[in-house]
Amino acid sequence: MRKYSAIILISILFILLLSGCKKEVENRISIAEQYGLAYAPLQIMKAKGFLEKNLPGIEVNWEQLGNTAAIREAMLAGKLDIGFMAIPPFLIAWDKGMKWKIISGLSISPLGLVTYRDDIKSIRDFSPEDRIALPQPGSIQHILLSMACEREFSNPRKLDDLLVTMAHPDGMNALLSRKEITAHFTSPPYIFKELKDGKMHQILSGKEAMGKEFTFIVGAATEKFYDNNPRVYKAFVSSLREAIDFINDHPEEAAAILATEYNLPEEEVLKYITWPGMKYTPVIKGLDEFAHFLKKNNYISKIYASREEVIWEDVKDEK
Repeated sequence: MRKYSAIILISILFILLLSGCKKEVENRISIAEQYGLAYAPLQIMKAKGFLEKNLPGIEVNWEQLGNTAAIREAMLAGKLDIGFMAIPPFLIAWDKGMKWKIISGLSISPLGLVTYRDDIKSIRDFSPEDRIALPQPGSIQHILLSMACEREFSNPRKLDDLLVTMAHPDGMNALLSRKEITAHFTSPPYIFKELKDGKMHQILSGKEAMGKEFTFIVGAATEKFYDNNPRVYKAFVSSLREAIDFINDHPEEAAAILATEYNLPEEEVLKYITWPGMKYTPVIKGLDEFAHFLKKNNYISKIYASREEVIWEDVKDEK
């Protein structure tokens, strides 16, 4: 009897230990964003504590990284659960075997290629000596430039030799100082700051390159996180939509919060987040267009057979 009692006691302790470990995992989440106002709902989520409200006791870790490659590596290492990025780098990583899917859209945003050179009126005017800054090869800026090059030169890689990898803040500073680069393909607030300089002008917009409106930023969750933490996953998605609704419903209050986060005057932030073409929405647009362009030009080797391969359920997707 003592032997059986000891076995039962050990079994109970083991179960309790496992339950404690599971609870600890389910009450943690690590999230990565990048730079710019396209990520504003995440700043609102943090400032308003929506996730902590919707899931009391949750331990939240936020990271800000320079590009999707850094986010992908951190996710592969198990350091991140959810990351935010543009559609093209998401698809490129998925094609290479990254086990993740889209959880939501985040924003539609003005994107543009800006230069200080008066003699550059279009992408046809770049010379081999010019340099174009963007976040990384395979970024949405790179793919949009490739789309424009396919249309103008019948060669999507026509300007690839001119590309320089820079995070948006560094690219903006380099452009404004007229050093290192000739042009910068960027997003808000950097594009707005650049165009405030009277000698800067935009030669290509993201919408012109794509030919239609598209989602700029989406969120992606690893399969491991989704499978092992359904309660946290659902709370995060609910909190994210709450933050998106907050910006749309209370832009002045959102601007006051974001002014501190971005170190900008409230009036300026309000102007930016309500700028024509700047939208915060969970709906995804342009997924198929990006996928087919990437496959056609060998940036990816395959296209998903069904959208369920790249999107979790309950995601709003506009074909």
